[in-house]
Amino acid sequence: MSSNLIRFDWAMKRLLRDKSNYVVLEGFLSTLLGEDLKICKFLESEGNQTDAHDKFNRVDLLAEDTKGELLIIEVQNNRELDYFHRMLYGVSKAITEYIGLGDEYSNVRKVYSVNIVYFDLGQGKDYVYHGKTVFQGMHEPEDILQLSIHQREMFVGKEAGDVFPEYYVLRVNEFDKVARTPLDEWIQFLKTGEIEKTATAKGLPEARERLRIDALDDTEKQAYYRDMEAIRYQKSVIFTGWYEGRADGLAEGRAEGKAEGKAEGLAEGLAEGLAEGKVEGLRQTAFNMKKQGLPVSVISQCTGLTEEEIANL
Repeated sequence: MSSNLIRFDWAMKRLLRDKSNYVVLEGFLSTLLGEDLKICKFLESEGNQTDAHDKFNRVDLLAEDTKGELLIIEVQNNRELDYFHRMLYGVSKAITEYIGLGDEYSNVRKVYSVNIVYFDLGQGKDYVYHGKTVFQGMHEPEDILQLSIHQREMFVGKEAGDVFPEYYVLRVNEFDKVARTPLDEWIQFLKTGEIEKTATAKGLPEARERLRIDALDDTEKQAYYRDMEAIRYQKSVIFTGWYEGRADGLAEGRAEGKAEGKAEGLAEGLAEGLAEGKVEGLRQTAFNMKKQGLPVSVISQCTGLTEEEIANL
């Protein structure tokens, strides 16, 4: 039986910006960050929009808590090899946008970047990762640089790295366990779109009540179904293009390697074939998306091809 709950990323764009629903997002962030967090307001960003192509924007949601810290939340469905760089860019842009011209550096905001990804980002065994800056002694590795007493009075934190941005990566598809902790209950909801009756993690009881598909009006319900179908189609197109390009590349690589008659020729042919196949796969993906009438800028973001390359397809 399919879930009657709205996907979390869609809810962020349409429902969770309503102050009456802050409790859901606050529950998620409090569970993840391990502190009682309250959202003060949502800030303007290129992702705080409601057009049909929201899911391709750099930032899905940008909020400010009651301490003035910035919270970037992004959901990404499609594979991006440079996604770590995108995380860095998003944080850097948020910092520079939200410090006033001429302000002292001490006014730079603390930023938390929360990334919910539905693909294999990097390599690792866990499904939730936390990254922060640590200043470690080169000659004494156990020595972590601390803030001075005066700095601790001015800034929140003990270590020098506490001033810097922190990153969270939730590799949702890697979760395959029984939800035993509040964070696991949230991860399970993000992956399956379902909330167990026994789930009690902060924010989930409210999500179960307020994120029901049958509570949407007819216009919003149809918009929701269209967006979900668009996500499914685009993921299929991208995967098909990648798979076909990879297969063609492998075939050509094997043929070239065999023609050389040497093991080294086969290895080189395979490598070149794989590389060529990936490029061809991206071109095929872009071509298919172009036929469907998607904007060139969106296709470029998804495939990494330039707008000129897409125009020549």
